[in-house]
Amino acid sequence: MLRGPERLVKVSVAPVAALAVALLSSLSRCSLLEPEDSAVSALSPYFGTKTRYEDANPGLLADPEAPRRDPELLEDTCTPVQLVALIRHGTRYPTAKQIRKLRQLHGLLQARRPGDGRAGSAGGRDLGAALADWPLWYADWMDGQLVEKGRQDMRQLALRLASLFPALFSLENYGRLQLVTSSKHRCVDSGAAFLQGLWQHYHPGLPPPDVADMECGPPRINDKLMRFFDHCEKFLTEVEKNATALYHVEAFKTGPEMQNILKKVAATLQVPINNLNADLIQVAFFTCSFDLAIKGVKSPWCDVFDIDDAKVLEYLNDLKQYWKRGYGYTINSRSSCTLFQDIFQHLDKAIEQKQRSQPISSPVILQFGHAETLLPLLSLMGYFKDKEPLTAYNYKEQLHRKFRSGHIVPYASNLIFVLYHCKNAKTPKEEFRVQMLLNEKVLPLAHSQETASLYEDLKDHYKDILQSCHASEECELPKVNNTSDEL
Repeated sequence: MLRGPERLVKVSVAPVAALAVALLSSLSRCSLLEPEDSAVSALSPYFGTKTRYEDANPGLLADPEAPRRDPELLEDTCTPVQLVALIRHGTRYPTAKQIRKLRQLHGLLQARRPGDGRAGSAGGRDLGAALADWPLWYADWMDGQLVEKGRQDMRQLALRLASLFPALFSLENYGRLQLVTSSKHRCVDSGAAFLQGLWQHYHPGLPPPDVADMECGPPRINDKLMRFFDHCEKFLTEVEKNATALYHVEAFKTGPEMQNILKKVAATLQVPINNLNADLIQVAFFTCSFDLAIKGVKSPWCDVFDIDDAKVLEYLNDLKQYWKRGYGYTINSRSSCTLFQDIFQHLDKAIEQKQRSQPISSPVILQFGHAETLLPLLSLMGYFKDKEPLTAYNYKEQLHRKFRSGHIVPYASNLIFVLYHCKNAKTPKEEFRVQMLLNEKVLPLAHSQETASLYEDLKDHYKDILQSCHASEECELPKVNNTSDEL
């Protein structure tokens, strides 16, 4: 079992009456985000896994359908013959749990005494009163589902990739597309939206048919591949269900950085500090991000925080990702070895078919999952690893850390393996090369910083994972020795 402190500081949550959710008419009360709105653009880089794809890829703001060709992509004598893409779902609604916490916070604001609604000492507007009057339009049924912006994320990604790799995404190959997805609706719907984007690429102006009627068929659900963490008993027991596994997350919540924000927010909103906790502060921060990502509007929730607050709240989110999905525990990444091996099995098969002068049966493989799918895999491959672990006590030392989830796995993030066949190769080994792209930018190899690798060299570097990492063994719980040495 993982070892942690014997007890954690418990976070108290003040009970409040549930607040009825307002209708979508609240949109009319939102001020549309303007490009020069410095407050929102200043907070946007710090939303962690709730970050918009275009904030991690700013070049898309001008034209989200135009491909951005990385100059490091291979060309000339090397031709792409297969593409394997792991894609996180597009922008989604908050989960029901997050919505309940937001209602709780909204209820606190509405329960303030009349005398609490005074203007601030500087004579400014009462932000707490403004937020109390701000309609909540989130409803329980939304529970993490894909929003229209998320479908747009996927359609536009499809258009860009089809333009970037026209030979692979040719109409001739359309029927040979292979799509796999997590069973979660937001992933299934992301796959469907991606196919609609491809239809738009092939048939501009024509409405797409139902996904079930498309030639390639709908995405195939495979949770053992795309939600491997749900099928790994060791991860579930030692991390997911272990109260001490996220010790550093809980310790940071009660540490000086978060406590300073807690005091500031209590004073700003004019609510008793005892009624607030780190979870409510975080959901308020995320509400700013949800309103921005889903509707493209700036809500008053964004005015509660400044950049220094945002950096602390980003670190809180990154701590959770680090200890639950990243380098915190070895099983986090080792549980993804089946997915890693699956990618190389596709590449192996394509090479074998190419060497036999056969058509490649699956030139494009698209796999739709979660941030929790991508982060363990990238950690398994050695990416974004800092010299020192992220802890509750080294926030300042980690200000320039590599592990920033919003820069790695925003909504619609994607990790793409491109296999090339290179003419004029001097040896058979040099005939096949691989490049990886993260969020449509070439990802240098973790071990060499080269932008491309001979396929055999890449396999050799990861031979331990490819040959010795077996999920059945990695995920097996250690056998408990019931024998007793007592006399």
